[in-house]
Amino acid sequence: MQAISLLLLLGSFHRLELLHHCHGMAVLSAGGMAQVDGPYLDLPSQQSLILSMAIRPVLRIGDPRLRQVAQPVEALGTAQLLALVDDLRDTMAAGNGVGLVAPQIGVPLRVMIFKVTCNPRYPEAPPIPETILINPCITPLSPERSNGWEGCLSVPGMRGLVPRWEHIRYQGVDSEGNNINRSVDGFHARLVQHEFDHLDGVLYPDRIEERTAFGFTTELVAAGLLPSLPQE
Repeated sequence: MQAISLLLLLGSFHRLELLHHCHGMAVLSAGGMAQVDGPYLDLPSQQSLILSMAIRPVLRIGDPRLRQVAQPVEALGTAQLLALVDDLRDTMAAGNGVGLVAPQIGVPLRVMIFKVTCNPRYPEAPPIPETILINPCITPLSPERSNGWEGCLSVPGMRGLVPRWEHIRYQGVDSEGNNINRSVDGFHARLVQHEFDHLDGVLYPDRIEERTAFGFTTELVAAGLLPSLPQE
């Protein structure tokens, strides 16, 4: 009982609700619903937005919330936004992820976090500094695309060969409103494109062109399609 009480107490510091704002924008506020160009939608607040710990359940493919187009963030630097970023950071780390977006934890806002150090799910990936990217936009810098194996915390235990732009520029702001403007390539570019897709309700299997290059990780390794068995 004491443990349950402690979790409930911790939960009071991580209440994340959404309120519809004019012009289709969404802002973090003190209600329990989100309105997106229509009637109020329950996310639902009691299960997805008001949880007892910063590590949040990750929505899995098939959940219709992953197919929603996320709304831009209007209010920057707020305690609610910083709490959301903390939840994304902790949830990503708990799942050995290299990136995560707010819609994956049931919050339909255009917020992403990504970071690569030494990750068991992507052991060959180069280091990428932690980045909080809000209201991002992406511009391809060349017509070249390349295929690469991708996984996703919302599609657990599976990998797919996905074509992506090789060189991109991404722009946006961090949680305090500081501008971010970077030109990147390789895995860095792939990672940002993967997370950006989530904000528009797109999952990586949607972009797979060769359907035989998609499946459970163990089976793909056994078939010789994946070079090694990443830790999922």
